[in-house]
Amino acid sequence: MRYEILGPLRVVDGPSITSLSARKVEVLLAALLVRADEVVSSEDLVKEIWGTRAPRQAIATLHVYVSQLRKFLRRPDRTESPIVTARGGYVLRLGADEADELDFHVFQDLVRQGSAARRAGRTQEACEAYEEGLDLWRGPVLEDLRDGAIVNGFVCWAEQSRLECVESFVDAGLELGRHREFVSFLYARIEELPLYEAFYRQLMLALYRSGCRADALSVYQSARTVLGEELGLEPSAALKRLHHAVLVDAPEIEAA
Repeated sequence: MRYEILGPLRVVDGPSITSLSARKVEVLLAALLVRADEVVSSEDLVKEIWGTRAPRQAIATLHVYVSQLRKFLRRPDRTESPIVTARGGYVLRLGADEADELDFHVFQDLVRQGSAARRAGRTQEACEAYEEGLDLWRGPVLEDLRDGAIVNGFVCWAEQSRLECVESFVDAGLELGRHREFVSFLYARIEELPLYEAFYRQLMLALYRSGCRADALSVYQSARTVLGEELGLEPSAALKRLHHAVLVDAPEIEAA
């Protein structure tokens, strides 16, 4: 069984894809999944589900929700539920069945494989691993379930992990000479996240190596304008150095 949280929450079991319709039970599953194999206290789960407006019988209602969730996750070939009561709370054990996996853990494994391959000089292998990891993302992570601290904290961390993967993916692609195919990709990423400076650097490099020197210089001016207006900041020293390198046609920024 595969739990998918890199987008709307759903459970994939072979050809079957299911999701929960009851939002509070869905929040419960999301909280247990992002803390998979760790005990989450009943108190923390109550805060995650109801915030500061928990009903008087919140703990009793939580028990009902856990029962409903166990029923939702029940499979004919399973003898035990993946949700276990432990030390004043609950834990969702991914190891309860060898076939269980969480898509975010798969993503992390692929990023580690990509980083190891890149360090070893296997750039093509690294690029493929990063791309496979990014393909797991189906949209905003747990989009409608971010009201509580557990899920919201995970979403911030997961999004940062995705950005770092995108950056590594593009860097590896540029090392392979794929600068032309990354130009439109990077314009889209800047449209999505105009304050993420690394994408400006990568786009400038991709444009320059594609023979579009004037466009590369224009991207620098755009970055300078956006960073100045939104944050009151100048571009970083690294971006300034690249700008100078483009101006003087420095040999070190030519494609390998």
